[in-house]
Amino acid sequence: MPGTGPGGSGGTSTIHRARRVLAIKPFRRLWGVTYLCSVADWLNLLNLTSLSTKLLDNYSAQNYAFVGVIVTALLPGLLFAPLGGLLADRFDRRKIMVVCDLLRCGFLLSIAVVGAPWWLFVANFLVGCCSIMWIPSKDAAVPNLLRRPEQVETANQLGMVMTYGLAVITAAGANALILGANSTFHLFQGPGVDLYIAKVVVVITGLLYLISGILVATRIPELSLRDVHSTPQQKVKRADEEKFGFGAMMRDGLKFVRSTPIVRGLLIGAFGAFAAGGAVIGAAKPYSSSLLGGDAAFNLLMLAVFIGLALGMAMAPKLAHRLPHDRLFGISIVLAGLALGVVALSPHLAISVGAVAFVGVCAGTAFLTGVTIIGSRVEDAIRGRINAIYQAMLKIVLFGATVVTPVLIGLVRQRNVDLFGTPIIVDGTRPVILGGGLLAVLLGIIAYRQMDERRTEKIFSDLRNALRRNPRRVNGFLIAIEGTTAVNTAEQAARLARWLGTGTRPVILSADPALGEQRFRTLVSDAALTGVRAQALVAAAVRAELVERQIQPALDAGSVVVMERFVDSPLASLSAAGELDRDELEGLVDWATGRLRPDLTVLLDSEHPEAPQPPLKDQLWVQKLLAEMAAADPDRYVVVDAEGSDGEVASRVRHAVQSVFVGSLAGLAPAEPADAADAAEAPETTAAADVAEAAVAEAEVSKNGADALPVVSKVEDR
Repeated sequence: MPGTGPGGSGGTSTIHRARRVLAIKPFRRLWGVTYLCSVADWLNLLNLTSLSTKLLDNYSAQNYAFVGVIVTALLPGLLFAPLGGLLADRFDRRKIMVVCDLLRCGFLLSIAVVGAPWWLFVANFLVGCCSIMWIPSKDAAVPNLLRRPEQVETANQLGMVMTYGLAVITAAGANALILGANSTFHLFQGPGVDLYIAKVVVVITGLLYLISGILVATRIPELSLRDVHSTPQQKVKRADEEKFGFGAMMRDGLKFVRSTPIVRGLLIGAFGAFAAGGAVIGAAKPYSSSLLGGDAAFNLLMLAVFIGLALGMAMAPKLAHRLPHDRLFGISIVLAGLALGVVALSPHLAISVGAVAFVGVCAGTAFLTGVTIIGSRVEDAIRGRINAIYQAMLKIVLFGATVVTPVLIGLVRQRNVDLFGTPIIVDGTRPVILGGGLLAVLLGIIAYRQMDERRTEKIFSDLRNALRRNPRRVNGFLIAIEGTTAVNTAEQAARLARWLGTGTRPVILSADPALGEQRFRTLVSDAALTGVRAQALVAAAVRAELVERQIQPALDAGSVVVMERFVDSPLASLSAAGELDRDELEGLVDWATGRLRPDLTVLLDSEHPEAPQPPLKDQLWVQKLLAEMAAADPDRYVVVDAEGSDGEVASRVRHAVQSVFVGSLAGLAPAEPADAADAAEAPETTAAADVAEAAVAEAEVSKNGADALPVVSKVEDR
């Protein structure tokens, strides 16, 4: 089955998708605020570890200073993460972020003023508390700033690049620049100069939080928006939840997790992934020693895992277009667990580096997929709580696994083994890493089974599709009805949508935009466009709008879209009317639709087509061009005899479509045999007539300014 090409969100380049998201002004400003706060977070971590040692005179106490800063920064996440989610779901998220930024600024400035070691750790703990309230509000607000839900993945990707990429480099560079500037130019001198400079950096960090708070308060009022992409039913639920107390909201959040398989599976898989990650972090240093590589091997392994993480986050959107998010998440965790098994059994540094990099790729893919599922599949009223649970699990499980791992390693006695002439040290790191990998595989499989919404389709077919050069679409299915007669294509599209509506997926019926699109007629008439080339450009613009705003989102949501006269019939008509070059027209259509092509095109072939309104110049020429298109791409076309009554033609269309659904696509077709539908519709029933009338009525509505994509969403029998 042909793929979408770059037409979908997953087919366009990463840079193009990033530009489109950054073109949204509120998100672009929030991205800048995220940069400021992330730089402040990393600068705070780097500087407070240095400042804490300078405030302490005892050597033993100085050795524990670094651990103290890390623990006081992580402890709020272990204790208060659910509270941050509750606040994000109950109160104005913008106000929460502003208050937290102001408090973070005040606490950091107080460290420089008080100058006591005990207050440094207390203030750092309070700054962490504010951060754990700030993050869920920010994450839950992001989807409401975007134009479409499917942009959440790109937004998350940009956020991670900023937080773990640009911000880290900026913070490390700024800290080194400040410290190096005084060493080079001797701006400050004296016995306490290092302590003074450390306090200056603390003040700078506090001012960054202050700037963030001012920007959020004055420049991003959209952060207060709620339920932008929610359905009316979800908005009613949101209004009801505002009456709840914190206890009721927490119980409702836990009930949502238990009753929602995709979220339950997400948290199960995340637990396994974070536990395995903690085991690797805790065992990394002694593991590098077991490879007889020392510090150089340790640094190389750390570099490999972070490069892998970056690659995984970059590849996730492309993979998600080939594998649904609910499958991609579980598979990534299973593959990461298997790769950890290779790490545990590896006899050589080169093998370990490659396996660790692959673990990073899988981990980056799983983490980005997880936050994308929360942002796009969890309704706004409860998104803050789910984000908080996800972030809290990250901190708790990572922290616990990192602390427990050294204890488990110490239980295994170290031994020297000669493997194929290569000396290696077998110690507790290898069984611990192997155990972490097995845990990740087990919980990844459980998560996959909980989350998989495509049980009728074999996973191996999806995996093969992910490896193809030109993959087919996996999220939705586009069927086009083409022919020379607009009346016939409208009738058969309505009948096919009605039949498919009894299957396993939602069905969307889309009308030919050239028939009922008021914008097309208005543009042509107002601009007095009489040339065929000019009208072709306008028609391409109308189709580009239809694909971008309506068809592609429906496909990304997993719907079956039935489209009459999508591309081929208009192409043939324009080519016949104006004797235009067909290759040029196809290039124009490819550009307008992002190379989106139907997965299946049903061509209604008639020897004596009835004259449509308005009439085409050369019916036979159009029919000949359509036949040539079908002959050139037989894998994507089925040709159906259009002679006979509407019921007879509909029966042939159903049989043709059902034959395509054999095998891995069987889950898309209705369970009812086509023969049963034939018996119901062979006579010209009132129900069939009503469906056709409804389709015509919907097209008429679009003429009056309504959207050109009427939703059939399971057309009911009348």
